[in-house]
Amino acid sequence: MSVELTKLEAHLSTRSYVEGYTPSQADVHVYKTLSGPPDAAAAPHAARWYRHIQSYESEFGSLPGSSKAGEALTASAPAPAAAAAAEEDDDDVDLFGSDDEEDAEAERIKAERIAEYAAKKANKPKTIAKSVVTLEVKPWDDETDMKALEDSVRSVEMQGLVWGASKLVPIGYGIRKLQITLVVEDELVSLDDLQEKLAEFEDYVQSSDVAAMQKL
Repeated sequence: MSVELTKLEAHLSTRSYVEGYTPSQADVHVYKTLSGPPDAAAAPHAARWYRHIQSYESEFGSLPGSSKAGEALTASAPAPAAAAAAEEDDDDVDLFGSDDEEDAEAERIKAERIAEYAAKKANKPKTIAKSVVTLEVKPWDDETDMKALEDSVRSVEMQGLVWGASKLVPIGYGIRKLQITLVVEDELVSLDDLQEKLAEFEDYVQSSDVAAMQKL
């Protein structure tokens, strides 16, 4: 590996991106300095990072942040004499060090990104859980007016309830039951409450049962 790739591999061994917790212009800068994908066997962290950033190529212009951290990462190594002098001055110099001002700026950017993420998550439309239900409604006998029974059933209105297709199914001795399909929003409609409402049509409805139920 080149000196630059060695540095990049070491940097990415402890983090997912060049700077912060999301892709930024720093990643774009470093990505563009590479001639191609790193060897996954020699630099697995850099190779993983390269593939991930490559997926953002069409969005490079919209990524946040600046290229400052990327420029620091790809800066040429100092001349040997200068490097030795720097080591004498401070053996503990952080390769990617920053002063207090840079740390404060990084924290500010991090806080802004966390706030943006929370706002997007809060504004994201909530998925509405729905179910398709097949309901069977039995009359008292073969003399029950099935049209009146169905009209009564369909007259029930509840928020999140939509009545669908229906048919009459023979059950013996000339008696037919109403089989009707409905779509309900799970959080708004209780099938127990619905069946209680149907039971109030006591002139027509003997009982009702849920024959099938499937999530949408």
